[in-house]
Amino acid sequence: MNEFSRLLAGHRVAAGLTQEELAAAAGVSLRALGDMERGRTRGPQRRTVRALAEALGLDGAQARALDGAAQAGRPRGARQALAPAASPARPGWSAPRADASAPSTADTPSVADTPPAADAPPAADALPAADALPAADAPPVASAEAGQSALALPRDIADFTAREDALALLARLAEDERPAHPRVVLVSGQPGLGKTSFALHAAHALAPRFPDGQLSLDLGGMSPQPLSARDALGQVLRALGVADAAVPAGTEERAGLYRALVRERRLVLVLDNAADEGQVRPLLPGSGPAVTIVTSRNVLPGLESVHRLNLDVLSPAEAAGLLARIAGRERIEAAPDATAELARLCGYLPLALRIAGQRLVARPQQPVAHLVRQLAAEENRLDLLETGDLAVRPAFELSYRRLPEESQLVLRRCALTAGQDFTAEIAAAYAGRSAARTELVLEQLVDAGLMQAATPDRYRLHDLVRLYAGERLAADETPQELAEARTRAGRWILGRAADYGLRFDPDHATAGTGTDGPAPAYLTEAAAWLEYEHPEWLAALHQAQRAGRYREVVDTAEAMHWFSDRLLSWGIWVEVFQLSADAARAIGDRRVEAVHVNYLAWTHVTCLHRYQRGIELAAEGLELARAVGDREQEAWALTYLASGLRYLQRHREATDAFHRAADAFAEVPSRSAMIGRLVTLRGAANCLRESGRAEEAVESRRRALAGALELVERWSSPLIHLLAAMTAHELGLDRAALKRWPAAEKAYRQALLHFEAVGRPDSMTKTLTELGTALIEQGRAEEARELLTEALTDLSAEGPRPALTRTDPY
Repeated sequence: MNEFSRLLAGHRVAAGLTQEELAAAAGVSLRALGDMERGRTRGPQRRTVRALAEALGLDGAQARALDGAAQAGRPRGARQALAPAASPARPGWSAPRADASAPSTADTPSVADTPPAADAPPAADALPAADALPAADAPPVASAEAGQSALALPRDIADFTAREDALALLARLAEDERPAHPRVVLVSGQPGLGKTSFALHAAHALAPRFPDGQLSLDLGGMSPQPLSARDALGQVLRALGVADAAVPAGTEERAGLYRALVRERRLVLVLDNAADEGQVRPLLPGSGPAVTIVTSRNVLPGLESVHRLNLDVLSPAEAAGLLARIAGRERIEAAPDATAELARLCGYLPLALRIAGQRLVARPQQPVAHLVRQLAAEENRLDLLETGDLAVRPAFELSYRRLPEESQLVLRRCALTAGQDFTAEIAAAYAGRSAARTELVLEQLVDAGLMQAATPDRYRLHDLVRLYAGERLAADETPQELAEARTRAGRWILGRAADYGLRFDPDHATAGTGTDGPAPAYLTEAAAWLEYEHPEWLAALHQAQRAGRYREVVDTAEAMHWFSDRLLSWGIWVEVFQLSADAARAIGDRRVEAVHVNYLAWTHVTCLHRYQRGIELAAEGLELARAVGDREQEAWALTYLASGLRYLQRHREATDAFHRAADAFAEVPSRSAMIGRLVTLRGAANCLRESGRAEEAVESRRRALAGALELVERWSSPLIHLLAAMTAHELGLDRAALKRWPAAEKAYRQALLHFEAVGRPDSMTKTLTELGTALIEQGRAEEARELLTEALTDLSAEGPRPALTRTDPY
C-alpha cells in the first residue's frame, strides 16, 4: 500500500462510507476505487482525486495532501498530459458552430454509449477505469477543446425579437454567484413558439457571466427514439473533458460524475427538446452555480424545483417587429394594415411569422398584401407556411403522432367547435366521450403543448393548430363519422340552449326553482352559458337548418326569445329569428310562422333600428296571426308595429296601435300577455310625452307602474322587477319634462330599488344619470357628484351586468 492508497482508505473509513457509497458519490467505478485503495493505482488523475476529496468532505489541507500523494505516483510525462483535463472549461467553449443547422450528435451515440456486442470485452465497470490504470499505460484524456465541438452553442439569431420579460427573469436568476439551489429553467409551450431560439439567445446573453462554458444538447424529444439520459450524460461528460474510457457505464454513475464536475463550474447548459422528466432529471446539477435551461413542448409537470417559463405567441406589435427585422423595416412599415393582417393569419406564432418573412425576402417585388391574400384561404395556409427547411405542419405533426389514439381523436374533434374557446362539455359532445374523460384528455393535450388553457375551465386551440386538426379530421375520419359527430353534438347543444333559454320565459320560469320566480343565480347560470357558448349554439342552429331539422330550429328560437331581450346589441338575433321564420315556413305551420315573423319584426325594430322593415314584418305577422285566430300574436304584432311607428315619430298611429295591442292582450290569460299589456301602456305613454303631452303621459304611466308593482307582488322575479324599474324610470322622465324635480327624484329612486333587485344591470346607469340631473336642478350639485362618482366606481368594479330586456319601451 502506497501513501495515496493509505490516505484514501483512512479518509473513507473516517467518513463512515463503504467502497460502494464512495464510488457512487465520486462517480468512479467500484473496481477502480478498490484498485486505488489496494495500491494497484499509484497516481490517479487530479480530476479523480478532486471528485474523491469532495465526496469525502475533505478540507483544503486534507485535499492538498491527498492530491500530493497521488501526484507523487505519476510519471513526469503523464503529469503534464493530464493537466489540461483538470482545468476548468474555457470561454472558448461557447464558440458557435459554422453551421447551426448541422445534425445534432444527439442522434448518433458514440462508441462509448453503444451497448457492447455479445463477444465484446467486459464492460467498463468490470475493468479498471482509466483513472485507475498505471499512469504510464493510461490513454490520453479528452481535452476541453476536443469535447466542445459537439455541444458548442449554435449561432444566435440576429433578428431575435421580444421575450424581454423572460430574458430579464433569466438575467436575475444568473446574478447570484453562489445560489442556495441549482438554477433550472424549464421553457415550455406549443410547437413553433421559438423555444429553442429563446434558450440559445438567453445562453449567449448569459455567456459573459459563465466563463466555464456554454453547452447545448438536443435531447431529441420528438424523435421516435429520444436520446436516453445515459447517452446524453455521456456526451456532456466528454464535452467536459472526460475521456471515453473514463466515462462510467451506468446512468447513475455518469450522473454522479457529472454533478461532481459541475459543482464549482459557472457554466450554462441548454437541454433542448426534452421528452419527459425521466430524461431530464439525471442531467440536472445537485448544487453549484451552473444554469440549466430545458426546453420542451411538454410542461413536464413532474419536474420539481424548477423555474417555469411558458412562452406564448407574440403580441401584434411584436409580430410586426419580427416581420420588419426579417423582411425590412421600410417594406413592412409601408403596409401597416397588410402587416397586421399577415401577423393575424400567422396566429402571431414565431415560426409562422419567420416563414412569412422569409417568403417576403425571397420575393422582393411582391406586396405584403399579396401574401395576405394567399394566406387568407384556410385550405392553403399550412401549405404556404413552408419555405426551405422551415414548415409549420411538420412541427405539429411530430407532436400529433406521439399522442395516444384517444387524444388524437379529441384533438381532431375540437376542430369542429365554433368558438374561440370551449369547455370540456362542448368538446365531449363532439368527441362522444364523457365530460370527465374529455377534460382529462384535454389536460393531457395542454401538457403536450397542443392545447391552451384559456381559463380554468375553458380550452383553446391556436388558429394554426385548429387548421392542422381539421386536416387530420378530413384525413383520418369518414364523412359518415363526421356527420354523426356534428348531429350528436348539435342536438345536445341545442337542447342545452333551449333548457336555459326557457328560464327567461315568464310562462316557464318557475321550472326547477321551487319558488314563484327564478332566483337570480338560476338566471345567471343560464345567461352565462348562453352568452359564452353562443358561437356553439348558433353554429348548431345553422347546421340543423342545413340538415332539415326544422323543428329543432323553431324550438330553440322559441325558447330563446325572452333571453334575446337581455342582449339587444347582439348582431345574432336577426340570424336566429330569420332561421326560425324560414324553418316555420318549411314546416308549414302558419301559427308558428306568425310567432317567428313577429320575433323577426322585433329584431328589426329594437335591435337593428330598421324601423320600416320592422313595420313591414309586423304587418306580415299580424296578417298570419289573424288568419289562424291567435289573439296574443296579434297583440305582439301590433306592439312591434306601434314601436316602429313611434320611432318614425308617427305618434298618433303608434298610440292607436298600442291601444289595440293592449285590448288584445287583455283577452289572453298568460303571464307573457300581462307583461305585454304593460309594455303597450308604457309605449303609449312615451308617445304622449314625445308629442308634448307630458301631463297625460304621467297619468298613463302611473297606471302602468301600478300594474307592474302588482305583478311584483304576485311574481317577484327579476323580469318583473326590471319591468317595474323601467316603468318608474319613465315616470321620472315624464315628471322631469314637467320640471317636477322632487317628484322625478322620487320616481328615479324607486326605479333604483327595483334595479338593485335585478342585480344592477347596465341599464340602471341611465337612471343614475337622470337622478343626478334632478338633484342638480334642485340645487344639490355636491350630492349629485357624490352619487354619480360612487355609482360609476361601483358599476366599473362589478363588471358587465345584464342588459335591457323585452320590457324596454318600444
